[in-house]
Amino acid sequence: MAKLKTYIVEDSPVIRENLIATLEELGPIEVVGTAEDESSAVQWMSHNAHSFDLAIVDIFLKQGSGIGVLRALAAMPGRRTMVVLSNYATTEMRRKCLELGAARVFDKSHEIDDLLDYCCRLAAGDTGAGGLG
Repeated sequence: MAKLKTYIVEDSPVIRENLIATLEELGPIEVVGTAEDESSAVQWMSHNAHSFDLAIVDIFLKQGSGIGVLRALAAMPGRRTMVVLSNYATTEMRRKCLELGAARVFDKSHEIDDLLDYCCRLAAGDTGAGGLG
C-alpha cells in the first residue's frame, strides 16, 4: 500500500511530534512537512502543491489560523484531502470547516483513533469517508 503523504499544521510541538509518531507508526502515512503558523503552511503548500495527499490542520495556530489555511488550500490547484484536528471542534466550527472544504473534523481530546482510522481508509483508496466526524 502506498504511503499517504501528509502535511501537518499544528502549533504545539508536543502534539505535533506525538501525532507524527502515532500516524507514521500505526498507519501507512509519511509526514512530508509541518508548520506552526498560517503563513508558513500556505507558503510551503503553494510551493509543494503536488507533494502531499492530506493536510491535517489545527484551527488555532501561533499566527493566523487554520481557517486561513483551509481557504488557501481550497483555492490551490490539485486534488488533496483536508481534515481539521482541533480542541475547538464545536458544531459551528465543524460546519465552517466543512464549508471551506475540510473532509472531516476531529476533536483532539477524543477522536485521534478516528483520525487514524480515516487516514488508513484514505491510504487504501476509500474516499467515501466524509461526514461530521
